[in-house]
Amino acid sequence: MIPVRYNLRSIIVRRVGTLMTVLGVGLTVAVFVSILAMVHGLQNTFVDSGEPLNLMIIRQGSQSETNSFFNRDIKGIIETKDGVQTVAGEIVVVINRVRVTGDTSNVMVRGVDPKTSMELRPTVKIAEGRMFKPGLRELVVSRSVSLRFKNAKIGDTLKIGRSTWNVVGILDASKSAQDSEIWGNYNEIAQEFERPVYSSLLVRVRDKAAVQSVKDDIARDRQVKLDVFSEKEYYASQTSSALPIQVLGYLVAVIMAIGSCFAVMNTMYAATAYRTREIATLRVLGYRRFSILTSFVFESVLLAVCGGIVGCLMALPVNGITTGTTNFSSFSEVVFQFQITPGLMLQGIIFAAVMGGIGGFLPGVRAAFTPIVRALRTEV
Repeated sequence: MIPVRYNLRSIIVRRVGTLMTVLGVGLTVAVFVSILAMVHGLQNTFVDSGEPLNLMIIRQGSQSETNSFFNRDIKGIIETKDGVQTVAGEIVVVINRVRVTGDTSNVMVRGVDPKTSMELRPTVKIAEGRMFKPGLRELVVSRSVSLRFKNAKIGDTLKIGRSTWNVVGILDASKSAQDSEIWGNYNEIAQEFERPVYSSLLVRVRDKAAVQSVKDDIARDRQVKLDVFSEKEYYASQTSSALPIQVLGYLVAVIMAIGSCFAVMNTMYAATAYRTREIATLRVLGYRRFSILTSFVFESVLLAVCGGIVGCLMALPVNGITTGTTNFSSFSEVVFQFQITPGLMLQGIIFAAVMGGIGGFLPGVRAAFTPIVRALRTEV
């Protein structure tokens, strides 16, 4: 096999071409990792939501709470089930609000029982201000909503339905799905929108052993006729909103990867032309065609991996950036953070190595199979 130091010296000699190739691959990998970080952050917002002892009950066939509604009498039936500890009835509506940037987006408003709903969601806390008081047309908003939308800070007033509501507190939901919501009192929200129904029931089960039995009991109850999920299962199903971003991201990454492969290929073809006599000399010294091919592919992969590392470093500044997109299940905005993990960075480097292998193969074939006599006569 050709010594590795031969390839390293060749890379150093062609410093300008090497640098341009590394940067080209690095930009592609930076985009690729950033897109994966966006998808990963969006998925984790839903996956990390929910308590293991909580069940979510919605209308049969509904994809989310926003298109679910059922009679409030069902709450009393669920409360009598063996193994059920606490039940919170909630209503969800979607309103359109103006962002601080001037455009508009849908926001989810959740009508809750201030005591029970908070008890069933221990990760949700009042970070600033206080909890709303029933009967006073008061709201609490998540921190991300308060930062992204107009008139959503403590002391501001929001028009919801036909009434004006006062913002009295800021919710911190620990980066879960509730970080994209506005909360108000159930009775007042239901009255405002003239919807005396529940969108969902949040049920706390006594212990882990009772979870499956309660689910089966509710599913078999013909009087209820509702779908029941564990809370974690329900929010995990909402990750479908990440699919369009994922598809678009991979499409962009593939297009850029094709360009990067051509950039690597161009660099390696130039290296082949510059080192034609060197290659012929190696053949005369007894190195086989396969060794020369392997040497060029290795050099190409090495360049691409360096570009992959650079690309991962270039993508790091987006880690933790907060943004939002539309949840295509609820048609409301969901806020999430870019999350770059070591696993995503490893995927970026592997992606770069694949580009390098593809880009270096054809130039390597040309170098390995050029006749020795013709190569020795070539003028540099």
